[in-house]
Amino acid sequence: MKYKHTALVFLVLLSVTGSLFGHQPPTHLSRVGDHWTAWDPPVSFPEGADVYTVGSGDTLWDLADRFYGDPYLWPQLWERNRYILDAHWIYPGDPLLVSMQVTPIGDIAAATDEAESSAGEDDEGGLRLDRSREAPEPLGFESDIYCSGFIDDLDLTFEREVIGSEFQALMPSIGSGEGLSGRSQYGARATVKVDLTTGDVIYLDGGMAAGLTPGMIFAAIAPREPVTHPVSGQTMGRFYRFSGRVRVLSVQEESAIAEITHTCMPINVGDGLRPFEPIPVPLARRGRMVGVNDPVSAHQLDDAPMIIRSEAGIFTVGQDHVVYLDRGSDDLKPGDIFTIYRLHENDLPPVVIGEVGVLTTHENSSVAKVLESRYAVFIGDRLARKH
Repeated sequence: MKYKHTALVFLVLLSVTGSLFGHQPPTHLSRVGDHWTAWDPPVSFPEGADVYTVGSGDTLWDLADRFYGDPYLWPQLWERNRYILDAHWIYPGDPLLVSMQVTPIGDIAAATDEAESSAGEDDEGGLRLDRSREAPEPLGFESDIYCSGFIDDLDLTFEREVIGSEFQALMPSIGSGEGLSGRSQYGARATVKVDLTTGDVIYLDGGMAAGLTPGMIFAAIAPREPVTHPVSGQTMGRFYRFSGRVRVLSVQEESAIAEITHTCMPINVGDGLRPFEPIPVPLARRGRMVGVNDPVSAHQLDDAPMIIRSEAGIFTVGQDHVVYLDRGSDDLKPGDIFTIYRLHENDLPPVVIGEVGVLTTHENSSVAKVLESRYAVFIGDRLARKH
């Protein structure tokens, strides 16, 4: 047993620190502030967040031991800092969000035993745990927010725009019949790459005159199809998709050179840009889902929020899918949890379909995630706030 334990520790250390067997570091580094890094660290954190600056020789293993009292909790530390794409490599100068409540294993077991002893039986005769006293949990991941989108005017305009890429440089044109030794003339424009990804260099339509400075970060936004309300049939606007992030490298008077630092989908010339704003993943206590025998009345759903689009643009979704709601920041807030209902025929009570949690809100729409589903969730399903 002693040798097995030693081997386990060795393997975990290897997975965190990296290079014992030649694990190669990222080859592309960029300068962020006063240090070099392979990642795209956030520029700000929520107020009151406990942030640590990585020092020389630090590893996630050692830092988890320092802040959480257990080095085996390094995956939780990594999860809190998802901009780090490879846990083997962290860079001095990068910020780490280290604030986290860690529940000891013994307390979790005791809470589970207590919940099981007081739990009722669900419709299938199995145990249904009461989660109302559990610690708040994240309702999704950063990628659910930063790689989602919003609904706005059909012809929304952006202050800044991607106006070119390094792949649109003028190319030589060799005269026909003259062979490789013949004269070449420059001036032919040939785009050799259209779908731009992380690491590609692009050009922006604003420079010093527009207030741009090196280090500024923008979210790239691509217009997509118009969105029609599933009940009224009216056009609500156009869906705009966050395609990634770019960082300004240098500025000229009327233009700027930038690098794509993160992509959710390919970025294209013509995509709009707006300043990137870090958004924390909301936490919430979910509790037990509304019982199938205790739904709201159909009348209460007459003017209820509604699911109007899915992330993939498909008609039916399920648990862990991202969806869009027809209400914005005036009506909803991140962390709100709703029960998903479907209207029944013949004035029968609505059917409980599942639960959805609001991740972030925009002016005219909100991004949410299906937390639980008994049946397939449809575009047009209605929502009632869970109390």
